[in-house]
Amino acid sequence: MPTGFDAGDTSFVLISAALVMLMTPGLAFFYGGMVRVKSVLNMLLMSFVSLGIVSVLWVAYGYSLTFGDDMGGHGIIGNLAQAGMRGVTDTTLTGSIPVFAFAAFQLMFAIITPALISGAIADRAKFGAWMLFIALWVTLVYFPVAHWVWQSGGWIYKLGVKDFAGGTAVHINAGMAALGALLVLGKRVGFKKDPMRPHSLPFVMLGSGLLWFGWFGFNAGSALAANGTASVAFFNTQVATGAAMMGWLTWERVRKGKFTSLGAASGAVAGLVAITPACAAVNSWGAIAIGVIAGLVCAWAVGLKDRLGYDDSLDVVGVHAVGGLVGTLLIGVFDVTDGLVAGAGPEQLWKQAIGALTVAAYSLVVSCLLAMIIQVTIGFRVPREHEVTGIDQVVHAESAYDFVVAERKELELSGPAAHRHY
Repeated sequence: MPTGFDAGDTSFVLISAALVMLMTPGLAFFYGGMVRVKSVLNMLLMSFVSLGIVSVLWVAYGYSLTFGDDMGGHGIIGNLAQAGMRGVTDTTLTGSIPVFAFAAFQLMFAIITPALISGAIADRAKFGAWMLFIALWVTLVYFPVAHWVWQSGGWIYKLGVKDFAGGTAVHINAGMAALGALLVLGKRVGFKKDPMRPHSLPFVMLGSGLLWFGWFGFNAGSALAANGTASVAFFNTQVATGAAMMGWLTWERVRKGKFTSLGAASGAVAGLVAITPACAAVNSWGAIAIGVIAGLVCAWAVGLKDRLGYDDSLDVVGVHAVGGLVGTLLIGVFDVTDGLVAGAGPEQLWKQAIGALTVAAYSLVVSCLLAMIIQVTIGFRVPREHEVTGIDQVVHAESAYDFVVAERKELELSGPAAHRHY
């Protein structure tokens, strides 16, 4: 290997990439548990399919557009010099690690970001149309925005906006895309009339646990080296998430009089989202403050959909868009060098606001347009009767649970044979 290669750093980044990959199945369980039983497989697949689509597009042109040298010098998009991973070998380094390790790590971010959107349009999207949306969205939204934020030539990067692991590029981006898509698809049949409770809260808890575990790779791995920065990001990720869970549960207890498992899981995810951009920029108390604020604000924001009348099935806007915005802006407050609490002026806060609001507006507008184009061409929403019957049966010809067998066993256990057995 060439001079500068570090085996420890490379191992750390590869392990972190594997942890981030695990987050997508974790998200599938988190979302899958929150939908009704008739669409749980569809919800799982809407996350899983991103692993296939984005992996191929990343090789074809995604990596080059995101991390290639800036095209035209305007900070908007990379060039295609490395399309197909052209010119990249196993000895090509970025910092102390091979480019392939860095590209694999960043690929996992590109995979989970569109998967996050899916929760907002649960129960009502055509699966083929959703796959097309993923391909178009990562091409026209994720790749450019990630270039703005993380590539040294990107205009948000050059502005001085701090986003260590994806508050803007991942969470605000996905959250606002979710808002754009759900506004085009409309409300679910029976919204505010029929019960739409989670079918499996154990799935939700399992998914949130997998997300929490994988998020250490997401945040600490973004240091791209096994060093002190990674350690700070890891520690802050844990304490902020715990604080956010407690903040959300406190909101629930005050407003509803109960502590719920769904609230605990949602609060944890809100904390993970909020600390993502700030995990390497704040101290431990700053991380706790961000977590508590995110837990409270996101719990409040989730309730807005009932007042405003938009059908965000699984609270993607309230958790990811709002949580990402909270974490991104609070860097300007709690940053240990440039934040208000450190005695610095509001300059960093203004930079954070410019970056966050620009990404939010761009993602909302383009995502809405993409959803509209798909809707008027091939159709984005399933027919009403398919939605009522259940997407799992109609679209996938499968069901998550074999109720016929379960009912037969129950009858057998309640009949004479059961009494003879006992």
